[in-house]
Amino acid sequence: MTRATVPGPSPATPVLAAPALAPLPLAEGAAARARALCLSRSARFDTATGVLDHVARFAAATPDAPAVVDGDTTLTYPGLLARADRYRTALATAGCGEGSVVAAVGDRSADTIAAFLALEGLGAVYLPLATDWPAQRVTEVLERAAAGFLLDYSGGPGGGGAAGETAVKAAAGLGTTIVTAPGAGATGPGATTGRPGATPVLWAPDGRDRSLEPRYCIFTSGTTGRPKGAAVEHRGMVNHLWAKVADLDLTADDRLAFTAPLVFDIAIWQMLAPLLVGGAVVVVHQPSLDFPRRVRTALERTGVTVVELVPTVVGWLVAEAERRGPVLPALRWLISTGEELRPELAARALTALPHVRLLNAYGPTECSDDVTHHEVTAADTGLDRLPVGGPVDNARLYLLVHEAAGVNEAAGENGENEAAGGVWRSAEPGEAGELFVGGVVVGLGYVNDPDNNARAFFTDPLDPESPTGRLYRTGDLARFEDGTVLYLGRIDRQVKVAGVRMELDEIETVLLRHPAVDRAAVTVPVVDGNPALAAHYTVRGPVTPEELRAHLAGSLPEAMVPRLLTELDALPLTPNGKTDHRALRRLTQDGTSPAEV
Repeated sequence: MTRATVPGPSPATPVLAAPALAPLPLAEGAAARARALCLSRSARFDTATGVLDHVARFAAATPDAPAVVDGDTTLTYPGLLARADRYRTALATAGCGEGSVVAAVGDRSADTIAAFLALEGLGAVYLPLATDWPAQRVTEVLERAAAGFLLDYSGGPGGGGAAGETAVKAAAGLGTTIVTAPGAGATGPGATTGRPGATPVLWAPDGRDRSLEPRYCIFTSGTTGRPKGAAVEHRGMVNHLWAKVADLDLTADDRLAFTAPLVFDIAIWQMLAPLLVGGAVVVVHQPSLDFPRRVRTALERTGVTVVELVPTVVGWLVAEAERRGPVLPALRWLISTGEELRPELAARALTALPHVRLLNAYGPTECSDDVTHHEVTAADTGLDRLPVGGPVDNARLYLLVHEAAGVNEAAGENGENEAAGGVWRSAEPGEAGELFVGGVVVGLGYVNDPDNNARAFFTDPLDPESPTGRLYRTGDLARFEDGTVLYLGRIDRQVKVAGVRMELDEIETVLLRHPAVDRAAVTVPVVDGNPALAAHYTVRGPVTPEELRAHLAGSLPEAMVPRLLTELDALPLTPNGKTDHRALRRLTQDGTSPAEV
């Protein structure tokens, strides 16, 4: 099962330990005031038990129930347990154990879920790699995370697929132990054996408290160009899974679509939450997400009841419903993710899919995924921006304002506004502030990255009973209103152009109010040696740059009206489905001829 022989770090030595953190400097009386205005909600969840234990429970109680639907293959709970057990055996044989960091490469599939469960059972850490990452990024991630193993399931059972070649070569070059996926076995409904004719030795719950185990590490893009690896504990992950179960009222009757790129944090809950309640995960492969009709067909054919999609794909489904009439009869929840859901699209969704409930959610990878949920109503769609909701269970949300001794005014869209000294105070009711997150949801920090940890993670002076003792600085500007969070944009999207400080998100919001504009993004490229506001947009109908400029001038000061306006067929997206602002800046700086009016 192993193709390289140089061992990684000792499996008994965890490498994702919590870093040493500095205290957050507070103004006098700030802690008491912040606690008084904190948004929080408490619930008692079992965060010690492994997801694999729940799979074993349902394998015994409901052996014919589907656990994973992956194309023409359906794994029952015993079948999933058997497949996870084969992965666990292969990994353990290679030397993987508690604390081992295991990079995994392969396409979204039932094997992704089985591999994750196997790693959980061993007490190891899951580190997903994208099959399209270049060798340099793979190498950097493996080195930063000190990964001792690479699990290659890119070819399905038996491993060794072409999609994993780059990762395998990079890992071999580092002397990382490479483990291939175990051979084919239980794949059909009711299948329970690991090998034909063999008597399986399947996972039995061991009653172990897994709360403090590092469970997974997701690498996100860093502002310095180096990826940051956010490590999350088992208790934070499972708290989020149960919060989703509670707020979506998930049951054994639900089928949740597994649509996310594996290096995106939402992939974790999508592939695990149904397994806590005896429901089914439906794997949706990438070709089915590339075109509107394919998305609808895939969801209808498999009877999906809950799906999470980026706003672009939400728009596709809405357009399909507007064009065809009633669609997606089994769907209960439509969740928007990846970037901001605009009120205009939400209004169309509620009208076109009246039987479907619409959820807006917000959360950083560093805090176990979503920390707020909000069911969107028709009344919400009249607002400039949709609320992102109240806190999920056991998350604590604070708004703080920095009173700096000095500020680096050179900061802008490409980086954070760095404070030089100063202290933090609580934002007063109705006042905007920077959002901080506390509670069990806060992750361990960035792996082997002290500089980024120092900027984002602090010891928690606001909650003496914090289970983690950690506080996370999101870098997001927000306001609390009636117990919900109103997201106002990134602190690092606050820019200064021609001496005027402005929020790029505010300009985008006004631009999107024009009925002809479908999507929009505003950037600050350097044109002729000077920063310039540039708006990029897609349209639902004909509109001229002059009309858009007049529309913007009706709501914004002259200095905030973009000089450059560029109509595109589609906005470029990052692999995680978010608008790629860097690509848009390059588009303008590289000589594209935007309309200058």
